[in-house]
Amino acid sequence: MAAVRSGFRRLFSISAFSPPPPAAVAPPAEPSTNLFVSGLSKRTTSEGLREVFSKFGQVVYARVVTDRVSGYSKGFGFVRYATLEEAAEGIKGMDGKFLDGWVIFAEYARPRPPQSPPAPQTSEPPSFNQ
Repeated sequence: MAAVRSGFRRLFSISAFSPPPPAAVAPPAEPSTNLFVSGLSKRTTSEGLREVFSKFGQVVYARVVTDRVSGYSKGFGFVRYATLEEAAEGIKGMDGKFLDGWVIFAEYARPRPPQSPPAPQTSEPPSFNQ
């Protein structure tokens, strides 16, 4: 019986409920004219994204990333403004606001990390019996 009690004590101790260690948080992206917009509804279109963000400046490009099979939004997209000032206004005006019934988040887009070149292809298939 004592073993059962000590097991319960360990199971329900405060230390078992300590928060996990903080994850490495990426620093905020550098200001740019390109915004990353997340939290989009599956109904949101590129035209709808352009329309709502154009209230804050000249939108050069707006695209909702869609699933190739279904054609529905994957829940994120990109908006590019003509100037940094317009991009800042777009973030201020739309971050945390509703679009198509969903709360969306707008932030400066992070540039893609450089990709390593693909491994060179050989004309012979790999040999596994050496």
